[in-house]
Amino acid sequence: MTTASDPEDGAVDGNGPAAFGLERDMLSHIPTIGSWNTIDMHLERLIRILEVVAISGGTISVSEISAATGYPMPSCYRLVQDLKAAGLLESPKRGLFRVGERFHRISRLDRSDVEVSQIAEPYLQKTADDYGVACFLARLRGQGVEITQVATPRDGAVSFLHPGLGFRPRHACSCAKVIAAYSGPDLIEDLFKGDLRQYTAFTRTDPDDLNADFQVIRERGYGECVQELELGICSVAAPVRLEELGVGLSVAATGSLRVFTEDFRSRIGAALITLADDLAAELGRSFDLDHPVAVRA
Repeated sequence: MTTASDPEDGAVDGNGPAAFGLERDMLSHIPTIGSWNTIDMHLERLIRILEVVAISGGTISVSEISAATGYPMPSCYRLVQDLKAAGLLESPKRGLFRVGERFHRISRLDRSDVEVSQIAEPYLQKTADDYGVACFLARLRGQGVEITQVATPRDGAVSFLHPGLGFRPRHACSCAKVIAAYSGPDLIEDLFKGDLRQYTAFTRTDPDDLNADFQVIRERGYGECVQELELGICSVAAPVRLEELGVGLSVAATGSLRVFTEDFRSRIGAALITLADDLAAELGRSFDLDHPVAVRA
């Protein structure tokens, strides 16, 4: 029987909470009656348990969690099992729990543009100097891809095209397409439902053409945008693949069609793959919570 004193008992039909993108199993003990305050209370209990486990600095038992939170043992046990099922807690030994890998992955993703840019800057600058073109970093931001950093050749005798900062169309710019190529089906479907504007005669707007382009990117390791966004302008990009975190960053180079010949695009594509792999390794070391790397001031 569900009572107001123990909101962890009972069941939920899953209609309302789904709007929050919450795990259905993690809400399975919320009663169907009542208001959204009941869900808030459930989430507060889940968060409180995560805090207690994290503060412990190691493993902790359900009885210790119960003592620290004041939650009844049966409720505490169910909440811990919910968190474990979601990957937010793990049990290295029977009866003991610690923060799970999914929780660590979420925390690793929380890095500011400044932090990422400070790490990426020397890699982008070297490639810009070596190839005499502007190189840049792009980041998945919600449902869009934004250029957040640009490095330009330091040789004053070299002319180059600056890409500017800001968002780019996800279907017509290499830095966005290489991220989309490694996205899940939901994000790709959302892309196809969006505004696939025809910027030039070379812009791909048909989903089949874009899917074929994504397949080439996955096979080759880099993507191209040849006059798809603006006539006479090209770009090449490679995805920054972080282990277990997916692709949310890309590195790219841009220039005129005169400079970005097929041979040049192939050569800088290979260089960008190396840059992306080196950057991924460096970011991976920086994001490792057990072995943090200090970011240069």
